[in-house]
Amino acid sequence: MSRFLSSIRRERASERLRSRARCPVAPVALAIALGVLCVASPAIGALYKWTDANGRVVYSDQPPMGDVKVETIAGPPPPANRNAVKEMASKEAEGKKQKIEAADNAKKVAQTQADAEKRAGMCKDARTELGALSATQIPMVKLNEKGETVFLDDADRRRRRETLETYIRTNCPPG
Repeated sequence: MSRFLSSIRRERASERLRSRARCPVAPVALAIALGVLCVASPAIGALYKWTDANGRVVYSDQPPMGDVKVETIAGPPPPANRNAVKEMASKEAEGKKQKIEAADNAKKVAQTQADAEKRAGMCKDARTELGALSATQIPMVKLNEKGETVFLDDADRRRRRETLETYIRTNCPPG
């Protein structure tokens, strides 16, 4: 008999477990409750103000019944950053400032590269001219004040060579 009773108890226990597993009431109830809360949450902050029959001012979260003049008072505003507009404007100004600085830096880099290329070209020209001046068998000419072509003598060649050597030493990289 005890065996029979214990088997009946086991069957009932397993039936209870199966019935709980088949009945999805808890998840459905939870979903409904969350839905109601989401729908009702915007109305939580509303307040109503009216004057009752005795002349008393009444405040409530429920509107009055009947034909009563009601004033709706908005709930407190959601907590917000009071300096949000200022912060946004300062971030925008900072972004513009960074863009301007980036453009200025790009211009400076481009100008530095152009200057370096110009200097390299001038150094190349100075070295080429210095080589030609060093070769005494090559006649060199220059233009005078009147625009006439004049041949350089040895003194003019020496002065021009010294000037070019000084320029190369101060402005050109070795090479």
